[in-house]
Parts: sequence; structure tokens; C-alpha cells
Amino acid sequence: MIVSPPPPPLPLPPSLRNLKNACCFSPLILGSSYHHRVFSVQSRRTWSPVMFLNQKPTVKDGVLSINGREALAGVPDNVVVTPWTDSSAFLGATSAHSTSRHVFKLGVIQDARFLSLFRFKIFWMIPRVGNSGSDIPAETQMLLLEAKEETTSNESISYIVFLPVLDGEFRSSLQGNSANELEFCVESGDPAIVASESLNAVFVNCGNNPFDLMTESMKILEKYTGTFTIREQKQMPGMLDWFGWCTWDAFYHEVNPQGIKDGIKSLTEGGTPPRFLIIDDGWQDTTNEFRKEGEPIVEGSQFGGRLVSIKENSKFKKTENEAPSEAPTDLKEFVSDIKKSLGLKYVYVWHALLGYWGGLHPDAPGTKKYNPELKFPVQSPGNLANMRDLSMDCMEKYGVGMIDPTKVSEFYDDLHKYLVSQEVDGVKVDVQNILETLATGLGGRVSLTRHFQEALEKSVAANFKDNSIICCMGHSTDSIYNSKTSAITRASDDYYPKDTKTQSLHIAAVAYNSIFFGEFVVPDWDMFYSRHYAAEFHAAARAVGGCGVYVSDKPGEHDFKILKRLVLPDGSVLRAKYPGRPSLDCLFSDPVMDGESLLKIWNLNKYSGVIGVFNCQGAGSWPCLDSSILNDTNVELSGKVSPADIELFQEVCGESWTGDCAVFSFQEGSLSRLPKQRSFPVTLETLQCDVFTVSPIKVYNKTIRFAPLGLIEMYNSGGAVKAMKFSKDRMSIKGRGPGRFGAYSSQKPKSCLVNSREVGFNFRSEDNLLTIIIPQEANSWDISIGY
Repeated sequence: MIVSPPPPPLPLPPSLRNLKNACCFSPLILGSSYHHRVFSVQSRRTWSPVMFLNQKPTVKDGVLSINGREALAGVPDNVVVTPWTDSSAFLGATSAHSTSRHVFKLGVIQDARFLSLFRFKIFWMIPRVGNSGSDIPAETQMLLLEAKEETTSNESISYIVFLPVLDGEFRSSLQGNSANELEFCVESGDPAIVASESLNAVFVNCGNNPFDLMTESMKILEKYTGTFTIREQKQMPGMLDWFGWCTWDAFYHEVNPQGIKDGIKSLTEGGTPPRFLIIDDGWQDTTNEFRKEGEPIVEGSQFGGRLVSIKENSKFKKTENEAPSEAPTDLKEFVSDIKKSLGLKYVYVWHALLGYWGGLHPDAPGTKKYNPELKFPVQSPGNLANMRDLSMDCMEKYGVGMIDPTKVSEFYDDLHKYLVSQEVDGVKVDVQNILETLATGLGGRVSLTRHFQEALEKSVAANFKDNSIICCMGHSTDSIYNSKTSAITRASDDYYPKDTKTQSLHIAAVAYNSIFFGEFVVPDWDMFYSRHYAAEFHAAARAVGGCGVYVSDKPGEHDFKILKRLVLPDGSVLRAKYPGRPSLDCLFSDPVMDGESLLKIWNLNKYSGVIGVFNCQGAGSWPCLDSSILNDTNVELSGKVSPADIELFQEVCGESWTGDCAVFSFQEGSLSRLPKQRSFPVTLETLQCDVFTVSPIKVYNKTIRFAPLGLIEMYNSGGAVKAMKFSKDRMSIKGRGPGRFGAYSSQKPKSCLVNSREVGFNFRSEDNLLTIIIPQEANSWDISIGY
């Protein structure tokens, strides 16, 4: 192997500076069986800050060591290691020949728990866990290893992340082989773009907290590449904080103006008014030569449709010489009407990256100016190694009207300018990974994707306010590492209301994918039905997901009991602070198929933490895996939940924290006081869940112990609390939304005021639960509690 000299020092984030004199760990060999290893059960993590050790990555005797931890054994001689920071390096390799696709071996991984996020279909990622290189699937885009070793005093744990990145015109991914070797694949997507080496294909880093490790790694890569921006630096679209409705599962392609009005009205009349609308596929002016009137519909033929103009179809506008109809004059009249009469704040419409599934019609007068050319997609071997996608197979069969890359900026600008003229506020842009299959003769997949992504984001910025774009079907790193401004990306395959085997998979996939996506964007959890046997499962997940909340109910088919636990009467939602991700002790377990693990998803609000606990077992199995588990079988599981499961909890603790927490169970309505390192049992059946608000108990005036819980009839109750202050024997709490406010209080108050009016309260002495009713008309409130 080759160890190249380190490049000039890269400026590091403040959190990485001055982390010297950190403790050293004894080496752990991940690889050959002749090395001694000890792997033991995960211990509960203490609440110490992350440390990155001050040891440069090295290669000795064929073993790659990072931060003193041995990450790979049997490293081949053609592997190139370029140290980058004290804890990180780039990995690459050289070959004797030039080609557009290489597969290089990196070294052996064996007997180490890992989490892989891989593309099981061309458009979508899912997680997989395992303990050796042979378990790592093709198209892995993030690989997280758990490195454990017992020392004389205690067990030390660190984490190593491998991130395949974009190296020049080549995109890399990871995979394993039957010899337990980790491999990386680099490919340009164009036979004319060849190379004999890829020296910076995989970024590897090490730290003692996986969430901090991911954040710091992305900050380093952001500065190194200059091609993407991390989430915290992006503008967040305003629709994220408002309840929404999407037309797709309500109407599919039969979406129409009257149906949209009916859906908005029925949700509003039930007390959960949507303020955000997505008009999904079905509004555009398209043609489909593969669907003949009077002939049976061939499955998948819808993906052969092509766009013939950038305007709306006849359902959304009147045409000349048309008989009297209920169609609006045009899209503008319709959008203006529903905004004015139904209180919508944001209206988005759907379009594909290439206009429509089958691209643009090459000969249509409305699209000829963009020089579309019929091309037939070609998938990479990595995609074909996993699971085929029906839409992709059909696009391969029917072809795609590819926009001339020199005209794509004009196309997006024309389309988005037109939509703005129709009072549309933003777009959901689908089918984004199609470009990697069309890159032959166009400079390769990396540069082609970057060109289209830049044109798309430039048009969105120029035409829409508020960074109003939702990206979809874009899980490939071609897209992710070229995302400069887009702030929302769908984080999973679609929500399939009729498929009983995907309900639990959907929740688990988004949660695990958010470990990666959450560093770039706010992960989008997709729509769901509120009247559905798994509705509460989906609703609770979105409450802790830190995401936008929108449903796709058919008009009149709603469960307002569930919706009112998510949506306030003004149409706003209580969105948590971060992307919801699995707790540390879930990272290397399979909450869908191992028959024993619950899924715990953590998040924070301003003054509290929140943990959603979900039983995903017995309701389905992961694609690409053989399973002996019986689907549709109820599996009752018990597990442990602790305040220590919430990462970054120190953000809400403050200086006056006692070390104890108030823990409120949404399902049980119970309140417990718990030390920060203690745990409590939870038992759930398949597709059952609970949400726990965890609020640090703080001491005021030396004698009063208090912790706000928020609106305890909402799933994410703590999201309602916006400000707190204690002064002269009175606790002041500001927040929003009507309902039942709850708090832990060590003493029974003497009085309570809501917006300066004295109100009654209830104090439950057996668990110190204080509750106050916020009147229905109070969209915002100031509670004053006297002691």
C-alpha cells in the first residue's frame, strides 16, 4: 500500500480544535483471525462530550489504523492512504489499466458490528446491519463500524465511519465480498470517461460518538469538496412548520380541482386545517403513446408518459370552444381561489427532474425548444446487484426524452417562472437519480448530475421565495454531494397504504437513513393516511422526526383524534429541532427482523427531549434479505428506555439541572421522576408505539423543582414551549396552542394565570403532575404560576 503525504492543513471546525491530550486506546484489529479480539455487549453510554484522538491514520504491516484503532486488515499494496485530519484520511487505489468502472479491495472486516446504508433500488436507501465484510451490500453509501476493546480498566468503544464520496468525475460506493473484504467501486457512468486510479474515493474518520462523528465528518467534507452545504447552513422552507395535504394517495393521477377543494374543506372542518398543499402527479400536460384508448392498461406504462408543454392539463384550465364545465379558467385562478377561500399558505406542484417520467416529448411544439433526445437508460452493475425498480425498468424499455444539458437552465427557468405566474409557491422534484443512467456521451454521471442540480437550484432561488423545493427519488451520492441549497429530501421509498408489509419498514428506513441525510437536509418522511390501521405509528414517528407533517387522506376519510395530536387549530405543527434518528443502542440492531429489538427515535425541543418507541417486529421484512420471520404476526417485545438515549440533551439542561428528569408517557398519561442514567421498561405489541417527553427537572428559588412538559395531549408535547423565566416566586412559561398544559412541580402552586387571567389548575400529588387548561381561542399563551 501507499501512504501519501498529507495535504496542506484544512481549517477545522471549532469543535475539532484544541482536542489534544485525549486518552489513547489500545488497538483493535478488524480482520484476520490470528489477532486477539474481544467483543462484548454494548454498555450504556455516559454523557461525556465527543473526543477525537490525536493520532494520525497509519498503515503498518497491512493494517490500517485510525485514531489508534485498527480499522482494516490485509490492506492491498495498491491502496493509497492520504491522512487528512488527526482522526481522518482519504482512501483510494491504483490500477494498471484505465476504465470507466473499477472495483478495488480495501481490506478485511470481520467480527465487528456495522450499520450500512445502501441503495436497495436505484432511487432509495435502506439500512442493513451485520458483523463481517461479506454482509455489506453493493451500493453502500455509508458504513459505520463499532470498534470495541476491553482494557484492564474498562471497555472502550469508538466508531469508524467510511463515506464513499465523489472523486473528480467518478462516484464511489462500498460493497463486501465472500472473503469478508471491503471493496469500493468507482464509476464515471460514461465509457469515454476513464481513469487508472482514484486516490480520494473514500473518506474515513473515527470518534467516540457516532452522531458527532457524522456531523464533524460532513463539516470536513463540505470544506474539502465545496460541492454541498450542510443542513444547518441552509434556509428552511416555511412549509415545514405547517400541516399539509398531498393529493397523491387521495387521487393518484385522477387529481382534479374539485377533489382538491373537497379534501382541504373536510380537513379544515374537522379542526386540522392544512396550510400547505402538494398537487402531485396528474396536473401536467402530457401524452403517452404506450397507452391506447380502449386497450387494457399495461402495468408500468404510465412511466412512458412525456411532457408536451410546461403548462397545466385540461383538468385545470378551460380550453377554447369547450362545452361548459367546472374546470377553472387556468391554474392561476384555481390556486388563487383555494388560497383565498381555504386559507392555504403554500401550494407546491410536482414535476420530475426531466419534466416527466419519460422526459420531454421530442416533437411537441411546447418542448422542442429544449432539444430533447430520446435516450434509453443504462443501469450500473451495482444497482442491478440489489433490487430492480418497476419505474426504472419501464423507462429503460420506453426511453426518456432527455433535455439537452445546454438547455436545462432555460427549461427550469421557463417552468418555474410560469408556475410563479400561476401563484404556485414551490415544487416537489422527483425521479432525480435518472441522470446516472443517461450520462453516456454527456461527460459522466457526476458532472451531469452537478450541472442539472446547479440549474435546478439556481432556478428555484431565482423564481420562488423561501427555498421552496422538496427533492425526491434522489438517494444517490451523485445528488447528495451536489446539494448546495436544497433543504428537504425524501428519506425513504414511498408510503404504500395498501401494502401491509411496508408500514414498519418505512419508519425504520427513514430513521436510519436520517443518520446520513440529516447532515445535509431535513429528511422528509412522506405522506400517510390518518384513517389507517398503522396511522398512529406513522403519526408518532413524524412527531419525533423533526420533519414536515402532511397526509394524503381521501376527502372525508380522516381520523381527527390522531390528527389533533399533531396539528394545532391554526394549522401549525410542533416540529422538533433535529432530524429524528435511532438511539445509540439501536444503531447496530435490526428493529424490523431480529425479533427482539424495539426502535427508539430521539429528538430535542427547546426545553425538553423526546423519545418515540416503536415495535416494528413481525410486520414485514427488509427487501433483498431472505427471512424466516412470519409476517403479520403479533410480536410483543419489552425494552428499556432512558433519558440517556437522547443525544445532545445537555442543550436543554442548563446550569440549574438537578440531574433528574420528568418523563411523561403519552399513551399512559403517566409522569415519572428518573435520574438521568436510569432506565424504565416499555412493552409494546407489533405496530404499537409510545412517545415520551423527557424534561430536565431544575431547581428554582432553592426549593422549587420544576420541569415543563408542554401540551400533553400532543405527541410532541414539549414542542409547544417557547420560553421560560422564573422571578420572585413566579414561573412564567410562554408557548402556543390550546389544550392541556402539563408540568412536573415539586410543590402545589398557589395560583395560575393564563394570559393574565386567573384560571383553575389540577395538581396530582402522587406524581407531581400539574395541569392547566389553555382555552381554545389562545393560539399563543403566557402562563404564570405562583408559589
